[in-house]
Amino acid sequence: MDPGRVRRGLSDRWNPTGGLILKRSTYVLFHNPQLSSRPMLEQRIQQHFIDSADLKYQAGPLLSKPIGQAMQALLACVTSGGKILACGSGVSGLLAAQFAAQFVGRFERERPELGAIALPGDTTDPAADTTDASDVDRFARQVRALGQAGDVLLTLSASGQSSAVLAAVEAAHARDMTVVALLGNAAGGGASSSPGGAVGRALRETDVQICVPHERAARIHEVHLLALHCLCDGVDAQLLGEQEGST
Repeated sequence: MDPGRVRRGLSDRWNPTGGLILKRSTYVLFHNPQLSSRPMLEQRIQQHFIDSADLKYQAGPLLSKPIGQAMQALLACVTSGGKILACGSGVSGLLAAQFAAQFVGRFERERPELGAIALPGDTTDPAADTTDASDVDRFARQVRALGQAGDVLLTLSASGQSSAVLAAVEAAHARDMTVVALLGNAAGGGASSSPGGAVGRALRETDVQICVPHERAARIHEVHLLALHCLCDGVDAQLLGEQEGST
């Protein structure tokens, strides 16, 4: 939209500073053409790419080992007839669903189907990735119903504090399942205080933790997606052999 024009149909008034305050319901937008210039927006967009790339570059050496361990856990599971149950708190549930779809279908190469199920969650619950999730037992019930010894629970929580994910981990342990947890520190407190939060502390020595050393949820989700792609690619490479030009 042209910064100097505003769509009609809104209750508005001019502000003495030269901006236009737009009102709709309880939301207020202060529109100042000088603050919405295209170069500033493009610079902001470019900064997102820079920050994302910088975190991935730093996280690579830290996460390559646990990602490799997770890859081996998934491979051992599916080659022995087991399945992967994938779940994530809040919007992380969408990443879990994408992983399951690529595991059952295909990642980048055709191959036989591999067993994976995405456990439904509430991606719109703003408290899903906290200790105040609206349905704490949502994932745990499904793990108890579907999980068996030898299966793997792959779970995601950007904060590491999701009570629903924590309950799912405990249910998986009760079923003698291995847990692969993709976590972060979006709840704050710093990566050095307690990496992976309450979920990280609940993991056993036989489980695998992939904890992104960052406190911003958006950046953590981006690295989680890359880690899931690495898992899919690694399993395919183990099953089908290396593909020329795959990297």
